[in-house]
Amino acid sequence: MLIPHKHFLSNRQINRIALLLCMLFLFTSVLSAQGVEREEIEIDSKMQLEIIDSVSSGLNNYYVFPDVAKKMEAKLREQYKTDAYKEIKTLQAFTDRLSSDMIDVSHDKHLGVRGFQDEIIAQICDTMPDETEQQRRTNESQRNNYGFKKIEQLNGNIGYIKLNGFHNTDHAAPTAIAAMNFLAYSDAIIFDLRDNGGGSPSMIQLLMSYFFEEPVHLNSFYVRETDSIEQFWTQQFVSGPKMTDALVYILTSNYTFSAAEEFSYNFKNLKRGTIVGETTGGGAHPVMQICYENLNVVVRVSYGRAINPISGTNWEGVGVKPDIDVSRDDAFDAAYKDALSKLIEQSEDEDKKFTLNWIVEGIDAKMNPVTLDEATMKKFTGSYNERTIMFEDGKLYYQREGRPKFELHPLKENLFYIEGLDYFRLEVELDKNDNPIALVGHYDNGTTDRSERSK
Repeated sequence: MLIPHKHFLSNRQINRIALLLCMLFLFTSVLSAQGVEREEIEIDSKMQLEIIDSVSSGLNNYYVFPDVAKKMEAKLREQYKTDAYKEIKTLQAFTDRLSSDMIDVSHDKHLGVRGFQDEIIAQICDTMPDETEQQRRTNESQRNNYGFKKIEQLNGNIGYIKLNGFHNTDHAAPTAIAAMNFLAYSDAIIFDLRDNGGGSPSMIQLLMSYFFEEPVHLNSFYVRETDSIEQFWTQQFVSGPKMTDALVYILTSNYTFSAAEEFSYNFKNLKRGTIVGETTGGGAHPVMQICYENLNVVVRVSYGRAINPISGTNWEGVGVKPDIDVSRDDAFDAAYKDALSKLIEQSEDEDKKFTLNWIVEGIDAKMNPVTLDEATMKKFTGSYNERTIMFEDGKLYYQREGRPKFELHPLKENLFYIEGLDYFRLEVELDKNDNPIALVGHYDNGTTDRSERSK
């Protein structure tokens, strides 16, 4: 969920809204992921009407498009009047149906109604949580490392950040800054947002500020309630070095949503990053929640809309289309290879180009695996002085005297790599009759060694 700072609310109120929405997202995600069945709450037609009245009031008061709000209300009331909801006897089933009917009219994936049990609705709707509850929520975010799941320097000096949520920088800034500083001298950065469902725009501002020398207008939000526009810019100063020359790649899937989409959309429109993967979910509206605790219901309402300063529009309903269109499973390899290829083109250092090409060959082998028939594999077996190649259970294995045994994976028909030994490859040298005569070890620094086949 994407939660912009709104100037008509105090910072304290903003933080409460952000926290409450994060908690709502957390409860929904955890229940779905763990397959936990929600306790059924029985309702009657009178309660159905009360819920429709409350939901309609929230939509008419706050939904970004008033005319669409009226159409949604009309749809819900017509459904009720024609007994479309008559056979629905539980709160959970009813709120699911209301959500579906609202989205059918608005095509707004941020909208929704959800029913919860008493203890959960109390936590979600608690706008003044006590110190114990505040600490519990903070601990939950900290255990999740504020969405930063993996930070890694890949071979070739490519930085990788697996980010599964955009947390508010009030608490998450130190973690984000540490991640950016760890990768500060990378030639390229890959942000993996394939499992990112959104969050706070303050984190978007912070992360993007590392990639621009001067302040850049990222996005604006129109807010219906005040008929005003709030602008968001990168920060002039950040903690640690900026990465203004680093290539930027963003991995997406159809799950990538809301704030994660804005992050992608901003980079794309500024022509500062390359989007790799699938078209994103298509949710651009900022949202607020309205609690009807007496009805055990929470309503998510889109109260504004994003306006990109370059495109003049947003990604609502259409998603962010990738620059390199591949499946989510292939996105990482495609981005990694593209980054390396661009760095090879830019470099005049032959040693660096050799190393980068070495890595690209390995990625190519992974993306387009080579298979060998049994006869070819068996032909390569034998002793090569201190080195041995073996055929076991349909696979080739390599062992050097006194060292562990490794499975060989073909890069080409007679060239192999070993998973976990990125610096080393093994070539079976063939004579003019394609008979093996030696093993040649290739290393990522350009050196080789050779072992003759034993007589």
